[in-house]
Amino acid sequence: MARPDLTRAATLGEAWLMMRTAFRSEGLETADLDARLLTANLAGVEPHQLVTAGDTPLAEDVRNRLNQALHDRIEGMPVHRILGSREFYGLSLDLSPATLEPRPDTETLIDAVLPLVRERVAAKGSCSIADLGIGTGAIGLALLATCPEARCLGVDVSAEAVETALKNADALGLGDRYEAVQGDWLSDLDVQFDLIVSNPPYIPTSDLASLSREVTEYDPVLALDGGADGLDAYRAIVSQAGHRLEAGGYLALEIGIGQRHSVAALAVAHGFAEVGTFRDLGGVERVLLFKWEGMTNAARQDF
Repeated sequence: MARPDLTRAATLGEAWLMMRTAFRSEGLETADLDARLLTANLAGVEPHQLVTAGDTPLAEDVRNRLNQALHDRIEGMPVHRILGSREFYGLSLDLSPATLEPRPDTETLIDAVLPLVRERVAAKGSCSIADLGIGTGAIGLALLATCPEARCLGVDVSAEAVETALKNADALGLGDRYEAVQGDWLSDLDVQFDLIVSNPPYIPTSDLASLSREVTEYDPVLALDGGADGLDAYRAIVSQAGHRLEAGGYLALEIGIGQRHSVAALAVAHGFAEVGTFRDLGGVERVLLFKWEGMTNAARQDF
């Protein structure tokens, strides 16, 4: 079977239709959306112009970019990896091989903690945030963009992820309130925060092989693998977080499907009180919110 290409496309509209047809033939679930996003973004036009300006002659450099994107997508590369960026909470964030694509589900975490950030700002004029496992910096940067009085320190085990997050902060004009360092969760820090947030790796190791090709071949395994039961990162975070929170401080964690009770038990055993559960747009329990209450002898338990 001949490999699809766009060498015969003479106009923008033709290229878009040919890409859409190729994706449909390959059985891509989001064929129409993928074709529209790739064609519009790589041609530098608004999506509606694919219709209103579809007879625009196709420049050779644009055709080449679209042709490469066509092949990359058919080979399994996600659309936003091809584009090199993804939008999150209204922000455009550059991606790198060391970062996950920020997903819409994680916006649930932003909605969950924004009232707390504003509450702290109202009470003391500022809010200090730690974001653990930052990737692109999506969570911390979204909070800073929404609350000008907040500051954030991001921590990631990957130096490349730290570099990507810092570049995103500068590009968004948030670099003066955002710092990022390489580290192992909170173990290397000696400072306290009003709020600690994290979307840690939470997929059990044995489940990784069953993930889609778009995930297994293009997302970093460090950001996915949560250990044998998917809870390794939570154990580390809850054991360290209490000592790095101000009195009455909060911890917010994104969780995987079915992990609520296990993660809550870990946090409560380390001195936290569960104060909220937040569901994503699909109705899945996605974010847990805890308040630091301090350890008691009864609560101490070795996990």
